[in-house]
Amino acid sequence: MASWSTSTPLPILLGLLSILLLHPLTTTFGIRLGIIHRRSPDLPVFREAPSFKNGEQCGSKNADGIHVAMTLDANYIRGTMAAVFSLLQHSTCPENLYFHFLSAHIAPEFFSSIKSTFPYLNFKTYAFDSNRVRGKISKSIRQALDQPMNYARIYLANILPPDMGRVIYLDSDLVVVDDIAKLWSVDMEDKVVAAPEYCQANFIQYFTNTFWSDPDLSKTFQGRNPCYFNTGVMVVDVDKWRKGGFTQKVEEWMALQKRKRLYNLGSLPPFLLVLAGNIKAVDHRWNQHGLGGDNFEGKCRSLHPGPISLLHWSGKGKPWLRLDSRKPCTVDHLWAPYDLYHSSRHFLEE
Repeated sequence: MASWSTSTPLPILLGLLSILLLHPLTTTFGIRLGIIHRRSPDLPVFREAPSFKNGEQCGSKNADGIHVAMTLDANYIRGTMAAVFSLLQHSTCPENLYFHFLSAHIAPEFFSSIKSTFPYLNFKTYAFDSNRVRGKISKSIRQALDQPMNYARIYLANILPPDMGRVIYLDSDLVVVDDIAKLWSVDMEDKVVAAPEYCQANFIQYFTNTFWSDPDLSKTFQGRNPCYFNTGVMVVDVDKWRKGGFTQKVEEWMALQKRKRLYNLGSLPPFLLVLAGNIKAVDHRWNQHGLGGDNFEGKCRSLHPGPISLLHWSGKGKPWLRLDSRKPCTVDHLWAPYDLYHSSRHFLEE
């Protein structure tokens, strides 16, 4: 809690008191270090993150830029802020990071929230027309998976600047605890996507009996060794994606899904149908996924053994919701240090 010196001039104290009386802490005002921040009633307030500077070994910000794409959604913005903070904190060259935020609503509140939280961040916001995908979405096992923004990653190559060659796509429910430049520098070996593969997972479960019993559809993976990969962490060769028409390929499977029930799990299966068995596999350390539990109950899960560079709360349970409910899982405390949420009871702290 801020303390006031007895030598503080009386007019200043009276002025601050009048602000508190006219604008209680339950209104849209917060006070931090004597500065009043107005906030949108629909968005939470975040503390300003410290500035992060490049190390001496960093090259040109333009020539050696690392591009990261994420979605912006009011329900997940707290996770997005934590993810960005973690990326900056663990990067050797944080000023070389460029963020590309996709949103169905390019509202001034989103821009101002990012700018006030990260005043020095290199970022752009892009409009994603949810109508482009809304009619193509089939009902899945969990409502959150049916939201149009969950499908925005399919259209990255159509939205991002045409001169962009590579981008890292990241979900909003994760934190990075290593230098993202290591993932960025992966040798794609002419593949369109690089991501951790999990070949021990039961691949058959991602598709219905209708799919596997169809004599033609069941041949989809012939000539490939298909393995599950999580689409929440991907390095994408944007140029190859465009030239290969991969957006259209994914959309074709989504259209067929509307006529036949081929899968039950949102935007993941059409990615698998197009790309499984034909991606560049990277170390599992870059997606310690499933920390949000299963898609039905979101029960707590433990960390998988091995080194970790990225923690991912895929699944129903999200760390900020479990922490706020005072029923966190043990792994949620690994996310908490990156939480920049500035709740109303903390407005006068610092």
